[in-house]
Amino acid sequence: MNLVQQIAFLGLLAFAAFLLFRRIRFIQRNILLGKKTGAVEQKGERMKRTLLLAFGQKKMFDKPIVGFLHFAIYAGFIIINIEILEIILDGVLGTHRLFAPLVSAGVYRAFLGIFEFLALGVVLSCAIFLIRRNALKVGRFHKPEMKGWPTSDANIILIWEIALMFALYTMNAADSILQSRIGDMAYVDAHYTNVGAFAVSQWFVPLYDNLSTGMLLTVERVAWWVHIAGILGFAIYITYSKHLHIILAFPNVYFGDLRPKGEMENMETVTQEVKIAMGLAADTAAESEEIGTFGAKDVTDLSWKNLMDAYSCTECGRCTAVCPANITGKKLSPRKIMMDTRDRMEALGGKIDKEGKEYTDEDTLYGNYITKEELMACTTCNACVEACPVTINPLSIILQLRRYVAMEESGTPAAWNAMFSNIENNAAPWAFPATERFKWADELQREEEPKENSETGHN
Repeated sequence: MNLVQQIAFLGLLAFAAFLLFRRIRFIQRNILLGKKTGAVEQKGERMKRTLLLAFGQKKMFDKPIVGFLHFAIYAGFIIINIEILEIILDGVLGTHRLFAPLVSAGVYRAFLGIFEFLALGVVLSCAIFLIRRNALKVGRFHKPEMKGWPTSDANIILIWEIALMFALYTMNAADSILQSRIGDMAYVDAHYTNVGAFAVSQWFVPLYDNLSTGMLLTVERVAWWVHIAGILGFAIYITYSKHLHIILAFPNVYFGDLRPKGEMENMETVTQEVKIAMGLAADTAAESEEIGTFGAKDVTDLSWKNLMDAYSCTECGRCTAVCPANITGKKLSPRKIMMDTRDRMEALGGKIDKEGKEYTDEDTLYGNYITKEELMACTTCNACVEACPVTINPLSIILQLRRYVAMEESGTPAAWNAMFSNIENNAAPWAFPATERFKWADELQREEEPKENSETGHN
């Protein structure tokens, strides 16, 4: 029996590792479709931000109750899965509770008790979030971009986590009963160390106490397989889900932009032209055969950090909830911008895998996924950037796409074009030269002088 389980477990582990490795390579390649960025500096500050925002989830605690529940799921699930090490070793070696004989029964039971209490926190938090999403109808969870799969995805992962925790309780409850039945079966005698009942799963014991030893062993083994297979399946599933942020939140925060949020990134091509015009740089256009473009039309025109942002999006909707354009009924949703960018990467990456590295697609991010109407609605207020709990920057993508609209298509509104022309000619958005910039003040002063003279003469 042990040998069959070991072979089956090794097969499952190898299959899961293969699927996970292939998916990770796919995501990595898609992110690297983006352009390179500059060197990473201020590493100490970046590490501090990562600990506070990614691990400590500082921004989530802007809403304390929600922040606490989210942290309970996140920390609880991560810590509980320390137990996976023992389960994996048991599966590979054909043992059962490998670590139990290495420490006292009390110490082992205490650790399992901690895991079970954390699992209870996960169950309660997930249940509350299910009710919140589906019964309370929180507005940001029911925007147009959340219809269909995004809503199902959120519910699937919450139900999945609850199911995994109950599999853990069933496994431990059946195990604690089997410990008291040593002598009934040779397999039980050889594998079930007596460590006593566990903190939470002991309440499940009455459900299984009347089962025969053989049936109880089946229940324990099935729960064991469901738990470990569920964990491995979960690891693969999140790479297709918005829950990839569980992993990518850490590098995404670390590589985030440390500049003040109101500071826009200049385009290198424009900066170079300005320097040439001012005599600060040599004109190398003749030496370059590549034709420069302005802004971004597709994901390959964005930076790799923009693309990592898209994969890191939690779809929580905090960005859209504070977006003044969305609040006033415009079509722009910063969350949709990130979801569309991720969808475009997935589609392009799949076609590259099928057709080869040199594949060029007729579809583009701007036009096929994101419309001009959405881009033009943005006020560049940075509210979405400030609201994101993992420092995603939808505005960066919006600006780059809008630069393409303005500088490649000349597709901006007439009022914008007039302003651009005034800035170019007058160094100001107004339609008069710099020499007349204070003319309005002179006219105002001349209007005030007669009033002052009149009042002086009357007195």
